[in-house]
Amino acid sequence: MHLLLLEDDRETADYVVRGFREDGHVIDLAERGEDALMMAAEGDYDTLILDRMVPGFDGLKVLSMLRAGGDTTPAIFLTAVSSVNDRVDGLMIADDYLVKPFAFAELRARVGALIRRPQIKQAPTNLSVDDLEVDLLRRKVYRAGKEVMVQPTEFRLLEYLLSNKGNVVTRTMLLEHVWEFHFDPKTNVVETHISRLRSKIDRGFGKELIQTVRGSGYMIDDDS
Repeated sequence: MHLLLLEDDRETADYVVRGFREDGHVIDLAERGEDALMMAAEGDYDTLILDRMVPGFDGLKVLSMLRAGGDTTPAIFLTAVSSVNDRVDGLMIADDYLVKPFAFAELRARVGALIRRPQIKQAPTNLSVDDLEVDLLRRKVYRAGKEVMVQPTEFRLLEYLLSNKGNVVTRTMLLEHVWEFHFDPKTNVVETHISRLRSKIDRGFGKELIQTVRGSGYMIDDDS
Protein backbone atom coordinates (compact mmCIF):
# COMPACT_ATOMS: atom_id res chain seq x y z
CA MET A 1 0.00 0.00 0.00
CA HIS A 2 1.01 3.60 -0.56
CA LEU A 3 -0.37 5.83 2.20
CA LEU A 4 -0.34 9.54 2.99
CA LEU A 5 -0.42 10.65 6.63
CA LEU A 6 -1.24 14.23 7.65
CA GLU A 7 -0.11 14.55 11.27
CA ASP A 8 1.80 17.31 13.06
CA ASP A 9 2.30 15.51 16.38
CA ARG A 10 5.72 13.91 16.09
CA GLU A 11 5.06 11.09 18.57
CA THR A 12 1.83 10.04 16.83
CA ALA A 13 3.40 10.39 13.38
CA ASP A 14 6.37 8.21 14.32
CA TYR A 15 4.04 5.59 15.81
CA VAL A 16 1.85 5.37 12.69
CA VAL A 17 4.70 5.56 10.18
CA ARG A 18 6.71 2.90 11.97
CA GLY A 19 3.72 0.57 12.22
CA PHE A 20 2.86 0.68 8.52
CA ARG A 21 6.48 0.47 7.40
CA GLU A 22 6.97 -2.61 9.59
CA ASP A 23 4.01 -4.11 7.72
CA GLY A 24 5.89 -3.49 4.46
CA HIS A 25 3.91 -0.48 3.27
CA VAL A 26 5.08 2.89 1.93
CA ILE A 27 3.81 5.88 3.89
CA ASP A 28 4.55 9.56 3.28
CA LEU A 29 4.22 12.17 6.03
CA ALA A 30 2.96 15.74 5.80
CA GLU A 31 2.85 18.04 8.83
CA ARG A 32 0.92 20.91 7.22
CA GLY A 33 -2.39 20.83 5.41
CA GLU A 34 -1.04 22.62 2.34
CA ASP A 35 1.73 20.05 1.98
CA ALA A 36 -0.74 17.17 2.25
CA LEU A 37 -2.97 18.78 -0.37
CA MET A 38 -0.09 19.10 -2.83
CA MET A 39 1.18 15.57 -2.16
CA ALA A 40 -2.27 14.04 -2.54
CA ALA A 41 -2.87 15.92 -5.78
CA GLU A 42 0.45 14.79 -7.25
CA GLY A 43 0.76 11.30 -5.77
CA ASP A 44 -1.01 8.00 -6.31
CA TYR A 45 -2.17 6.96 -2.84
CA ASP A 46 -4.29 4.01 -1.77
CA THR A 47 -5.54 5.74 1.38
CA LEU A 48 -5.28 9.13 3.10
CA ILE A 49 -4.96 9.29 6.91
CA LEU A 50 -5.74 12.83 8.04
CA ASP A 51 -5.65 14.69 11.34
CA ARG A 52 -8.30 17.37 11.75
CA MET A 53 -6.12 19.82 13.72
CA VAL A 54 -2.86 20.66 11.93
CA PRO A 55 -1.07 23.88 10.92
CA GLY A 56 -2.37 25.62 7.81
CA PHE A 57 -5.34 23.94 6.15
CA ASP A 58 -6.97 21.54 8.61
CA GLY A 59 -7.65 17.97 7.54
CA LEU A 60 -11.32 18.66 6.85
CA LYS A 61 -10.47 21.48 4.44
CA VAL A 62 -7.78 19.40 2.73
CA LEU A 63 -10.17 16.56 2.04
CA SER A 64 -12.98 18.93 1.02
CA MET A 65 -10.71 20.52 -1.57
CA LEU A 66 -9.59 17.13 -2.88
CA ARG A 67 -13.17 15.90 -3.18
CA ALA A 68 -14.20 19.12 -4.94
CA GLY A 69 -11.47 18.40 -7.48
CA GLY A 70 -12.76 14.90 -8.14
CA ASP A 71 -10.29 12.95 -5.97
CA THR A 72 -12.02 9.81 -4.66
CA THR A 73 -9.07 8.27 -2.77
CA PRO A 74 -10.34 6.51 0.38
CA ALA A 75 -9.73 8.65 3.47
CA ILE A 76 -9.92 8.22 7.22
CA PHE A 77 -9.75 10.96 9.82
CA LEU A 78 -7.42 10.14 12.73
CA THR A 79 -8.04 12.91 15.24
CA ALA A 80 -8.75 14.00 18.80
CA VAL A 81 -11.74 16.03 17.56
CA SER A 82 -14.42 13.74 18.87
CA SER A 83 -17.82 15.43 19.34
CA VAL A 84 -20.80 13.90 17.58
CA ASN A 85 -21.14 16.92 15.28
CA ASP A 86 -17.43 16.77 14.40
CA ARG A 87 -17.67 13.07 13.55
CA VAL A 88 -20.77 13.67 11.45
CA ASP A 89 -19.07 16.52 9.57
CA GLY A 90 -16.04 14.32 8.95
CA LEU A 91 -18.03 11.34 7.75
CA MET A 92 -19.87 13.52 5.24
CA ILE A 93 -16.71 13.54 3.11
CA ALA A 94 -14.41 10.86 4.57
CA ASP A 95 -14.86 7.10 4.51
CA ASP A 96 -14.05 6.50 8.18
CA TYR A 97 -13.32 8.34 11.42
CA LEU A 98 -11.06 7.11 14.25
CA VAL A 99 -10.71 9.10 17.47
CA LYS A 100 -7.45 9.44 19.42
CA PRO A 101 -6.17 7.76 21.54
CA PHE A 102 -6.24 4.72 19.29
CA ALA A 103 -4.70 1.29 18.87
CA PHE A 104 -2.55 0.80 15.77
CA ALA A 105 -4.15 -2.61 15.18
CA GLU A 106 -7.53 -0.92 14.77
CA LEU A 107 -6.12 1.74 12.43
CA ARG A 108 -4.47 -0.98 10.35
CA ALA A 109 -7.73 -2.92 10.15
CA ARG A 110 -9.77 0.14 9.16
CA VAL A 111 -7.29 1.15 6.45
CA GLY A 112 -7.30 -2.41 5.12
CA ALA A 113 -11.11 -2.38 5.01
CA LEU A 114 -11.10 0.87 3.03
CA ILE A 115 -8.69 -0.51 0.46
CA ARG A 116 -10.74 -3.69 0.04
CA ARG A 117 -13.92 -1.69 -0.47
CA PRO A 118 -14.90 -1.54 -4.15
CA GLN A 119 -14.40 1.94 -5.57
CA ILE A 120 -17.33 3.61 -7.29
CA LYS A 121 -16.44 4.57 -10.82
CA GLN A 122 -16.98 8.23 -11.40
CA ALA A 123 -19.54 8.93 -14.08
CA PRO A 124 -18.26 10.86 -17.11
CA THR A 125 -19.33 14.47 -17.55
CA ASN A 126 -18.54 14.66 -21.26
CA LEU A 127 -19.01 12.33 -24.21
CA SER A 128 -17.35 12.80 -27.59
CA VAL A 129 -16.60 11.28 -30.95
CA ASP A 130 -14.60 12.92 -33.73
CA ASP A 131 -15.50 16.66 -33.51
CA LEU A 132 -18.82 16.04 -31.72
CA GLU A 133 -18.89 16.86 -28.00
CA VAL A 134 -21.72 16.46 -25.50
CA ASP A 135 -21.57 18.26 -22.14
CA LEU A 136 -23.69 16.12 -19.81
CA LEU A 137 -23.68 18.64 -16.97
CA ARG A 138 -24.78 21.67 -18.95
CA ARG A 139 -26.82 19.54 -21.39
CA LYS A 140 -25.19 21.13 -24.42
CA VAL A 141 -24.05 19.70 -27.77
CA TYR A 142 -21.18 20.99 -29.93
CA ARG A 143 -20.06 20.00 -33.42
CA ALA A 144 -16.74 21.36 -34.67
CA GLY A 145 -16.82 23.85 -31.79
CA LYS A 146 -20.24 25.19 -32.74
CA GLU A 147 -23.18 24.75 -30.38
CA VAL A 148 -26.01 22.65 -31.81
CA MET A 149 -29.48 23.20 -30.38
CA VAL A 150 -31.29 19.94 -29.68
CA GLN A 151 -34.54 19.05 -27.93
CA PRO A 152 -34.49 17.06 -24.63
CA THR A 153 -35.46 13.79 -26.33
CA GLU A 154 -32.85 14.33 -29.03
CA PHE A 155 -30.26 14.93 -26.31
CA ARG A 156 -31.17 11.67 -24.55
CA LEU A 157 -31.00 9.85 -27.87
CA LEU A 158 -27.57 11.24 -28.67
CA GLU A 159 -26.34 10.57 -25.13
CA TYR A 160 -27.38 6.92 -25.39
CA LEU A 161 -25.75 6.49 -28.79
CA LEU A 162 -22.49 8.01 -27.52
CA SER A 163 -22.58 5.95 -24.32
CA ASN A 164 -22.58 2.90 -26.59
CA LYS A 165 -19.99 4.29 -29.02
CA GLY A 166 -18.72 1.62 -31.37
CA ASN A 167 -21.64 -0.72 -30.68
CA VAL A 168 -24.85 -1.24 -32.60
CA VAL A 169 -27.89 0.09 -30.75
CA THR A 170 -31.16 -1.57 -31.76
CA ARG A 171 -34.55 0.07 -32.11
CA THR A 172 -35.78 -1.88 -29.07
CA MET A 173 -32.87 -0.65 -26.96
CA LEU A 174 -33.62 2.95 -27.92
CA LEU A 175 -37.32 2.57 -27.14
CA GLU A 176 -36.51 1.19 -23.69
CA HIS A 177 -33.69 3.55 -22.69
CA VAL A 178 -34.72 6.82 -24.35
CA TRP A 179 -38.51 6.63 -24.29
CA GLU A 180 -38.88 4.03 -21.51
CA PHE A 181 -41.22 1.96 -23.69
CA HIS A 182 -41.11 -1.73 -22.79
CA PHE A 183 -43.29 -2.55 -25.76
CA ASP A 184 -43.27 -1.65 -29.44
CA PRO A 185 -45.64 1.32 -29.95
CA LYS A 186 -45.80 0.48 -33.67
CA THR A 187 -44.79 4.00 -34.64
CA ASN A 188 -41.77 5.47 -36.39
CA VAL A 189 -40.82 7.59 -33.35
CA VAL A 190 -37.23 6.28 -33.37
CA GLU A 191 -36.73 6.83 -37.08
CA THR A 192 -38.23 10.33 -36.88
CA HIS A 193 -35.94 11.44 -34.06
CA ILE A 194 -32.87 9.88 -35.67
CA SER A 195 -33.67 11.84 -38.82
CA ARG A 196 -34.06 15.09 -36.87
CA LEU A 197 -30.86 14.49 -34.95
CA ARG A 198 -28.94 13.79 -38.15
CA SER A 199 -30.18 17.02 -39.66
CA LYS A 200 -28.72 18.91 -36.72
CA ILE A 201 -25.39 17.23 -36.00
CA ASP A 202 -24.48 15.80 -39.44
CA ARG A 203 -25.88 18.08 -42.10
CA GLY A 204 -23.38 20.69 -43.20
CA PHE A 205 -20.42 19.19 -41.34
CA GLY A 206 -19.09 16.96 -44.10
CA LYS A 207 -18.78 13.73 -42.12
CA GLU A 208 -21.86 11.76 -41.07
CA LEU A 209 -21.45 10.36 -37.56
CA ILE A 210 -24.77 8.55 -37.06
CA GLN A 211 -24.69 5.41 -39.12
CA THR A 212 -27.55 3.04 -39.98
CA VAL A 213 -26.61 -0.61 -39.63
CA ARG A 214 -29.06 -2.23 -41.99
CA GLY A 215 -31.29 -4.79 -40.32
CA SER A 216 -29.81 -4.07 -36.88
CA GLY A 217 -30.03 -0.45 -35.73
CA TYR A 218 -27.76 2.57 -35.40
CA MET A 219 -24.21 3.30 -34.34
CA ILE A 220 -21.78 6.13 -33.67
CA ASP A 221 -18.11 5.32 -33.90
CA ASP A 222 -14.76 7.08 -34.32
CA ASP A 223 -14.41 5.35 -37.69
CA SER A 224 -17.87 6.31 -38.93
